[in-house]
Amino acid sequence: MTTVNLSDKATAASKADVLVVLTAKSKDGARVVDPQGVSAETVKAVNAALGTLKAKASADEVVRLAGIAGTGGVVLAVGSGQERDDALTDVGAQRDAAGSAARALADVESAVFAFPASHAEAVGAVTEGVLLGAYVYGEYKKEPTKPVDDVKILVADAKEKGLTQAVADATIRANAQNWARDLVNMPPLDLYPGSFAEIVRKRLASSKVKVAVMDEKALAKAECGGLIGVGRGSARPPRLVTLTYKPSNAKRHISIVGKGITFDSGGLCIKPANGMVTMKCDMAGAAAVAAFVEAAAELELPVAVTGYLCLAENMTGADAQRPGDVIRMHDGTTVEIDNTDAEGRLVMADGLCYASAEEPDLIIDIATLTGAAVLALGNRTAAVVGNNDEVRDDVISASDRVGEHMWPMPLLDHLRPSINSEVADLKHTGERMGGLITAAMFLKEFVGEKNGEQIDWVHLDIAAPAFNEGGAYGFTPKGGTGFAVRTLLEVAAS
Repeated sequence: MTTVNLSDKATAASKADVLVVLTAKSKDGARVVDPQGVSAETVKAVNAALGTLKAKASADEVVRLAGIAGTGGVVLAVGSGQERDDALTDVGAQRDAAGSAARALADVESAVFAFPASHAEAVGAVTEGVLLGAYVYGEYKKEPTKPVDDVKILVADAKEKGLTQAVADATIRANAQNWARDLVNMPPLDLYPGSFAEIVRKRLASSKVKVAVMDEKALAKAECGGLIGVGRGSARPPRLVTLTYKPSNAKRHISIVGKGITFDSGGLCIKPANGMVTMKCDMAGAAAVAAFVEAAAELELPVAVTGYLCLAENMTGADAQRPGDVIRMHDGTTVEIDNTDAEGRLVMADGLCYASAEEPDLIIDIATLTGAAVLALGNRTAAVVGNNDEVRDDVISASDRVGEHMWPMPLLDHLRPSINSEVADLKHTGERMGGLITAAMFLKEFVGEKNGEQIDWVHLDIAAPAFNEGGAYGFTPKGGTGFAVRTLLEVAAS
């Protein structure tokens, strides 16, 4: 496991196996950006080598150099994708570059990062980038790739409290996100509703988070028709896990609801074979919620948090839910089923009912909900919908600060009639065109009121960025990304 510490020793750059520097664009190509603790002679030699190689300093560019004066081994020059002045101030670019570098440091024992990280925000960003970029999921491999072991970030004063605290907090955030990645990457044979609940219970046993688990009998008694209905086709029954963190100094209360479909076959409206290949990731919302609550408690954020993990497996067993069925949700609302492959909003509805009963100040739900979100925004961006534009935009601003891409989408009133039903209170899918919005409108129906007004609610559709099927980039690996964990923490902290 990678560890990150600070160093202000002049000899650190020459003793590490690898020295990592940040580069920026210039008219002469890539040039090193203000490295902490590196001699002018070394910088001159690196710049000369970059010029010879015609390096561009583009994002994700990693140039490996050897034989550079003043270093003990290899120099890794990693591109910021920015001009010099922007590279100095853009902590997001530094986070991304640190992630690209860490990924290139596989099987390396020690590395020193000589980035222009002169303040706590930058040091925290570089720490996150290193720990997220170094992530490896090797649980099922005989000889997994070994991430870089020891990383030091060069700073002017390694004992400055603000900088050491930045490293500590960033480590908590990154470790939480990496746990979410582990959960998303786990094969569905081993991660199913019951085992997911038990993993979370054991992980949080010694934390400040209380864990409560409702099994299928309790869910049936509580008339959680969404969770029970979706889980009927599986031999492995559903669970609702409630995570509670309530510090004595809490200034507000946030409830987070996460979709946890541990595998999605599509049910009787079965997916094509290639559509199932990545469907172990359909529980990424619940993974993000579990990781967020753990980190919120470890960071001792002054906010009460209740997390709901809505866990089910959507299969095609003999008792599987059918199109045309009508189910009753936890709040008594009846719902007509017309597509069993739109199961996520059903389990989320039960979770939203429980969250609303707590009357929190804010409800956020997070789900790999619709392919429509991927079609609209591509593979790296989450869609954000809410019933309060100001609150929705606050969440998007938080995502910008931590380097997770989100984009606002509207609630269009003219689409609402498409989820009306002739036989029930609601139909759970609407018009195909605008499916992202009608899915959000369905969820909105289960957000309750506080003091006579609907509770502020934000819906995050993370169908695209939760699982990266392409090549790794920045601090984002291939596979599970743990997307939104740090955004949720930023929202809770702000």
